[in-house]
Amino acid sequence: MPKISVEIPEELLRDLDEHVGDDGKFVNRSDAVRASIRKTLDLLDDIDDRHGRLDDDAE
Repeated sequence: MPKISVEIPEELLRDLDEHVGDDGKFVNRSDAVRASIRKTLDLLDDIDDRHGRLDDDAE
């Protein structure tokens, strides 16, 4: 799996970390970021679909 580097504001990182760990929803930051990216892309696909902007071959 490729690795990337992302800079995010400290406040956003603190918020993210509240959902990571033994008592959180995610095992680690990477899992949280992947889930967020998937959710965002799904939402964007839904918006594009509603506006007829999705290419049927791209799905």
